[in-house]
Amino acid sequence: MYHFFVDNSQISADYKNVEIVGDDYNHIVNVLRMKRGEQFSVSIRDDADGKEIFYEIEDIGDSAVTGKLCFIEEFGNELPSKIYLFQGLPKVDKMELIIQKAVELGAFQIIPMATKRCVVKLDEKKAPAKVKRWQAISEAAAKQSKRAIIPEVTMPMTMKQAVEFAKDMEVKIIPYENAKGMEATKEIIENIKPGQRIAVFIGPEGGFSEQEIELCNENGIKPITLGKRILRTETAGFTIISWLMYHLELL
Repeated sequence: MYHFFVDNSQISADYKNVEIVGDDYNHIVNVLRMKRGEQFSVSIRDDADGKEIFYEIEDIGDSAVTGKLCFIEEFGNELPSKIYLFQGLPKVDKMELIIQKAVELGAFQIIPMATKRCVVKLDEKKAPAKVKRWQAISEAAAKQSKRAIIPEVTMPMTMKQAVEFAKDMEVKIIPYENAKGMEATKEIIENIKPGQRIAVFIGPEGGFSEQEIELCNENGIKPITLGKRILRTETAGFTIISWLMYHLELL
């Protein structure tokens, strides 16, 4: 079943009707070629409750598809804890892949970081356009994976700014090749509880500098290991979010 995001203005106060307009209207009518009677689901943008609302197509007009309410799923597809991915800027188009998969796996927010060993240096003038592109990728991934929210991709931060941003989060971890064995990593993950905010710091291709690791240690960001093998920056993020998703889905 296809899933869309709507603004409050598109949905009636009692949820009985919804109007799909704009690009989503075009997608339903001209790409999916859906017909009256077919069903789809929607989530309301910025809805903290994460409801998934199911509709049946009642009418297809010249500029809007009207749906009538079928039922509401009060408990959506969101994880019980919010995962914040702090990602060191990688080369070329890797960031697009990282955003797409992080959203599919359940990340709540993605924070690009400009770290010491980043090969890519994002120009301040080009950053808004780049972030707009990344946000569109997040929205597409959220629709595909039937997320109840569209995870935000923030403007890039420095490492220092990112550490400050995460200071009040309950769980803060950083994969690091010199971290202790798997038992320590397992213990950290298994102690995570529903409702806690989880900060995951991932370095760029060159990893974090010693000064950056020291900064993390000074601010309570715990080093963990992802195993005996050295993973690429995109693989490291997918791995830890997958572990967290598995643990949180069982709670």
